[in-house]
Amino acid sequence: MPMFGRLPIIVAPMAGGPSTPGLVTAVGEAGALGFLAAGYLTAGQLDERMAEVERGGDSAYGVNLFLPSPRTEDLTAVEAYRRRLAAAADVEPGKPRWDDDELAAKLDVVCAHRPAAVSFTFDNPSATMCERVRAATGAVLVATVTSFDEAAAAVDVDALCVQGAEAGAHRGVWQDDAASADGGSSTPLLQLLADVRRVSDLPLIATGGIMDGAGVNAALRAGAVAAQLGTAFLCCPEAGTSATHRRALRDPRFTETVVTRAFTGRPARALANRFTRDHSAYAPSAYPEVHHLTRPLRQAAAANGDADALHLWAGTGWRAVTVEPAADLVARLERDRVAAHKDQGAHQGPP
Repeated sequence: MPMFGRLPIIVAPMAGGPSTPGLVTAVGEAGALGFLAAGYLTAGQLDERMAEVERGGDSAYGVNLFLPSPRTEDLTAVEAYRRRLAAAADVEPGKPRWDDDELAAKLDVVCAHRPAAVSFTFDNPSATMCERVRAATGAVLVATVTSFDEAAAAVDVDALCVQGAEAGAHRGVWQDDAASADGGSSTPLLQLLADVRRVSDLPLIATGGIMDGAGVNAALRAGAVAAQLGTAFLCCPEAGTSATHRRALRDPRFTETVVTRAFTGRPARALANRFTRDHSAYAPSAYPEVHHLTRPLRQAAAANGDADALHLWAGTGWRAVTVEPAADLVARLERDRVAAHKDQGAHQGPP
């Protein structure tokens, strides 16, 4: 059974532009659950976007919050990376700094609205935080987990978003294992769902590499109550994805994805390009310090249409991305999910 809306389909929060109020409204009207991404917005911008969604209709929607990462005390490696980037680029890198993404102010905004779901990424929300948001909004609270241990510790929320290794963009790891290229979150989605079910009875939302109805069906059969898709919606007209990113997703010269810290200092899956090849081996584990360091370079790349210097977030199934209205994509996913479910039932035969 779906936890929200009519369909067991969720459109992932995609910070940095793609998750627009228009996208959230369109998928909500189609029966799915759309998420606004609070990451990188000011509290005022988040308030405006939540208000716009609420003015746009009565459909349920969710909002995602980044929880603060530990401050990087020794910036020696970050400074070395800054010098490397400055020598290689025409644009001056930004100043590395730590911030908490205005979490307190954003919590105030969320509590002044009525989202159906509030999800958290990069850490385990505290019991106090959960109690406050739940009391103010009545929302279902969701923690993003990438491992058995994280799932076991997430006891104050109502559901878990289980992020497999196939997922695009940032890994949701609570503690970035700097010795590991993927931050310590390499378990494929279906295996991770089985691992998490061993330690948690909470409803599970599956995310990571899902691009079609068959993938949604597979996630539900593995025990999830809904499947969350992000990359699949990046080329919808309602999404705020940059033109450079859209073109790259459909450009045959991009042939693989990699997990890299090169853009933000936190492991994230992107299309392999010149920037990932040149800098991944040198990027330190330091988020959000590296995010602020590379931001001017990424902004210039987007403005100049330079896909080789841009963070092209994408899951492993990116080749299946389509250009179609979000509502049409939701409808197709549901049709194909139902067909896959019926087909599996027919092949299984009588018990």
